[in-house]
Parts: sequence; structure tokens; C-alpha cells
Amino acid sequence: MEMPKVSIVILNFNTKELLDTLLPFVMKTTYDNVEIVVADNASTDGSLELVKEHFPEVRRIRMESNLGYAGGYNEALKQLDTDFWVLLNSDIEVEPNWLEPLMSTMLSDNKIAAVQPKILRYDNRGQFEYAGASGGLIDKYAYPFCRGRLFDQLEMDNGQYDSIEEVFWATGAALLVRASVYKKLSGLDADFFAHMEEIDLCWRMKNHGFQVWVNPTSQVYHIGGGTLEAHSPRKVFLNFRNNLVLIAKNMPVGQAIRVLIIRLFLDGLAGVKFVIDGKPSSAFMIIKAHWTFFLRFGFYWRKRKQIDLQVSTKGLAGFVNLSMVYQYFAKGVKHYSDIKKPSVT
Repeated sequence: MEMPKVSIVILNFNTKELLDTLLPFVMKTTYDNVEIVVADNASTDGSLELVKEHFPEVRRIRMESNLGYAGGYNEALKQLDTDFWVLLNSDIEVEPNWLEPLMSTMLSDNKIAAVQPKILRYDNRGQFEYAGASGGLIDKYAYPFCRGRLFDQLEMDNGQYDSIEEVFWATGAALLVRASVYKKLSGLDADFFAHMEEIDLCWRMKNHGFQVWVNPTSQVYHIGGGTLEAHSPRKVFLNFRNNLVLIAKNMPVGQAIRVLIIRLFLDGLAGVKFVIDGKPSSAFMIIKAHWTFFLRFGFYWRKRKQIDLQVSTKGLAGFVNLSMVYQYFAKGVKHYSDIKKPSVT
């Protein structure tokens, strides 16, 4: 029986060198029924010319302007007619057989809408990578973390998180999605521009009764920081603002209001830490993120109507009913496996 066709879509913006280095690995994918697409966000570095000359079998889609991660993918995916899509960063190296395990998990249950592989560091392949590690989780105050990564603390991969299981969110760096669900939910939220829009998508999937999984028998290697440097002020702004938008959009009303009030205090502590660490510009970006969010609170709150319902987080797999800020900074917990979890569902 022929396997379903999969489109591997690499969103690119001025990463010509990465394409030249890493696209050959993608082209060695052993999955039988696949097309490879480079969707270009109006690059000016000759990226598409490189693809056309050196990788002519790769399909090319050109955007007229830089639409960001969410907008770029939404525009590109409109042009595809396949049932399964992989959203793959241009700074990912894949192994030849990386796609088969993901599709095996996806096809095992129609309720599964997204699957990610294990994400390891490109420059240290025995260590988990920040953007996804071995599956994404979320705490009671909507701080995301991973099996293998708490805040900036990355664990070594010793097989401790090799179980195939349902999680809360899957990384946008290498994300297999069911096209029908993506379309039903209107895709990624382009207002995020970049960072955490994949968490928002996964949360909406779960609010609609779908599941998100990780299959660590597939592993890929992520360079990271390909679009924005890890600690750039712009990234700090997007992460903090977008995290507040996640709460406003996806949590039940009472829980969302309570958590947003608490986040004013917790994010303030993060700002103080940035100042102590000699990063005042990052602290300012937290203030800017909150001002931007609360000044447009009505706009973000109205997005709830596009979701239809908000399901209690306590009933969702991958929700950890603890404060990771307290666990990490007060109790000194640095590994996910060391968390004493009274409620993980």
C-alpha cells in the first residue's frame, strides 16, 4: 500500500548558506512518497537562485515580502494539496529515516494532529536543543518547557526521554501536521510573527480534541538562532508578548484572568534578573511586551471567538500543575525528570 504523500516545507529567509549545507540531507529522506518545498520569505541573498541551480527537483514558492514564520507558512501551505505537511526549519539536519517514525505515529490515530521528533543540538549531538528537545510541556502559569530543557538549562540525552507519548506542544522547527486540522483551525496565527505560534497552534488543536505527540525514535539536529539570536532583545519581546497572547486566547476565562495577573509579578522578576545579569535592554523588552499586550488586550481577547471553546488545562496531556519558576529558581530543579509532579495529565 502506498504511503500518504508528505510535503516537507522549508521556510527560508536569507539563509542561503544553510540551504546549501543542509538541504542535501533533507533530499536523502527515505520516506517513499514525499515532495520537498522551499518557501522563500522574499530573501535578498540569492537563496532561490541557489535552489533552482543546485536542487532543481525542489519546488520553490516565493513570497513578495517577509511574512514571518506564521504568515510565511500560511501563505505557502495554501498552495499545497497534500494531506500531511512537515514544517521544517532551514537550520535543521535530518537523518535519512527521520520521517517514517513520525508518520507511523500520525497514522496510528486520526485524533493525532501533530508530531515532532527528538531535537538535538547540531554542534553537540548528545545534548537536547532548546526548541523542542523531546516534547513540549506547559506549567500552570503558561511557561513552556520541554522534556530535556527547563528554561535555558539543557540536559544531555541519555535516552531518559525516549518514550513515544502525548505532549502539550510540538516544536515548530520540525513539525509534522495533519493538513485537514491545520486548515480547520486556520493555521498559525500570523499576529505572533515569530516564536510560540506553534504552541498556540498545538493548544488550539488540543482545545478541539486533537492530540500532539513526540516520537523520539526520529531525531534531528538543530543549529538554532537562524532567524533571531537566542538572547536578542527582539526575541525576548516576542517570547514574552506572545506568551501572554497564548493565555488570552486559549485558557478558560477565569483561569486566564488569574494567570495574567500573576504573570505581571513573575515577568517582573524576570526583568529584575535581566538587569542583575547586565541585560537592561532585555528587561526593557519585557516591559514593552506587557505594554503592547495590555494596550491591545481587547484585540487579543477577541481572538478567543475564533477558537470556539476553551478546555480546562488540567484535562490536557502535557499540562503540569506546578510553577516551573518556583521549581527552577527556588527549589533548584534543573532536570524535567527530577520534578515531583503531583498532577500531570
